[in-house]
Amino acid sequence: MQQFSAHAHAPGPVAAQHGHILLVEDDEELAEQIRADLSGRGHVVDYVGNGALGLAQARDGNFDLLIADRMLPGMDGLKMIETLRAEGASMPVLVLSALAAVDERVRGLQAGGDDYLTKPVALAELAARVEALLRRPTIPTRETTLRVAPLMLDLVERTAQRGERAVELLPTEFKILEYMMRRPGQVLTRDMLLEGVWHYRFLPHTNVVDVHMGKLRRKVDAPGEPPMIHSVRGAGFMLRSPG
Repeated sequence: MQQFSAHAHAPGPVAAQHGHILLVEDDEELAEQIRADLSGRGHVVDYVGNGALGLAQARDGNFDLLIADRMLPGMDGLKMIETLRAEGASMPVLVLSALAAVDERVRGLQAGGDDYLTKPVALAELAARVEALLRRPTIPTRETTLRVAPLMLDLVERTAQRGERAVELLPTEFKILEYMMRRPGQVLTRDMLLEGVWHYRFLPHTNVVDVHMGKLRRKVDAPGEPPMIHSVRGAGFMLRSPG
């Protein structure tokens, strides 16, 4: 990760809204041009060139805006955006793409993008769109469902479903699954689960996580179904899409 900051203010009668921006772009020359321009306008820009790294950085950082290329190594840009939206990320997203067809623009917006800009990029237009997105008020939305592939969790009704099959969960099992579904593909240690679900910072010599995880796994992964809950030897557990 590279981080740059500058303090110059963009000209114009309307004060620019400065923000902390994550730029995910694998074209290093273009990324440097965008970074330099936005930094010169007063924004703080973090830059990565890989979709998987971008997803991890977006999860870990507190960003006001994400600028993501459509086609990235490591993870497709739209898949990265879809994953963040499924996990409840609400920051505005500007999609950059060389794909200018209308259906590609629609795909970008349906994946969770707030705006779509085609390449070659005019830096002045990019900056104007960035400032417009940063000025847009964030309207808090009530999250009601979580989805990871065939698995769906209804946070209002407190019910779970895998495909067409209802998954009957006890309250603690529901909390564990909610914690895991907010972090798909991430290795979750026992200490993380103890703190996140039971609010224990440290509880030595206990197998409470393993006992509950065993029960939850038997309910989520029925016989004949591809497993979604996995043990990670020496580390903890992971929820991921089947296959």
